[in-house]
Amino acid sequence: MKLKAQAYTKMIFQLVRRFHSGPICRAAESSLLAKLRKKTGYTIANCKKALEMHNNDAEKAEAWLNDQAQAMGWAKATKLAGRTALQGLVAVKFDKNHGALVELNCETDFVAKNEKFHKMIEDATIACYKFAHTNMQAKGPVTKMELDSEQLANLSTEGGKKLSEELALFIGTVGENAVLRRAECWKANNSDVKIAGYTHPAPATPAEYSAGKYGALLAYRQASDTEDIGRQLCQHIVGMAPRKIGDKEKDHPAKDSDDETCLIYQEYLLDPAYTVEEVLQQHKVEVIDYIRFSCGEVIEANMPGVEKQPLETVQTLQ
Repeated sequence: MKLKAQAYTKMIFQLVRRFHSGPICRAAESSLLAKLRKKTGYTIANCKKALEMHNNDAEKAEAWLNDQAQAMGWAKATKLAGRTALQGLVAVKFDKNHGALVELNCETDFVAKNEKFHKMIEDATIACYKFAHTNMQAKGPVTKMELDSEQLANLSTEGGKKLSEELALFIGTVGENAVLRRAECWKANNSDVKIAGYTHPAPATPAEYSAGKYGALLAYRQASDTEDIGRQLCQHIVGMAPRKIGDKEKDHPAKDSDDETCLIYQEYLLDPAYTVEEVLQQHKVEVIDYIRFSCGEVIEANMPGVEKQPLETVQTLQ
């Protein structure tokens, strides 16, 4: 009887082993591996290791992979910090009273096209947009705050993580340096002041959020009985890169229109037969302020229209 029991146990063990190594089981494991690989973006080897360590529990495997990438990301971020990162994207998110403009840099244009890179800059832009809604004190017609890399890193995502943690996770995934370079947060304090935004290349359908290589925010007043041209003016600012609005009493048009740097004297991008000043008069628009980002550009010191706040102010207001 004892020998029969041992033989029976051996037979059951062989059947179980055949099942787990059979084509059905292998197909299931392969499908699970493929799904985890697609969802996380980590290597097949790491995904396979994670599943093996956690008995094919995809949720636990994903959590372990993220923890590993986070730890590796901090190390890689430190190691890669000195490497040049001038590629990337500029993103904008706005409504009629609030706006955020953010630049995220990486080393190569290839990584800038990565889905995770797009998610990273969208999270950062939403965090700045939320900051503009909840943490900015009224000051004049428009309150503006410029955030640098360190200040941006201390903002939190909708999921509660700091942007610095999300950035480390991203670096750990792609193995390339990435920098949250800068952001502008704007809040209109008067009911007659509007905010508009734009990025280029522009999305097929105008949207409150978009990302591209160039971006702009605009604060303006416009009479309600005319067509709103806030987006078109942002498009002009992105395309023509004016250095200041211009004052008719202090500034004079350039001899060559191609050298013009005052917004009001530039030929209007959407219809060069008119100057921007003529378009503003026609549509009853007053430009209050604007800011333009070009991805990877050299930032000049003491640029007009930039108000830098100390880090402790940002941390206190959060």
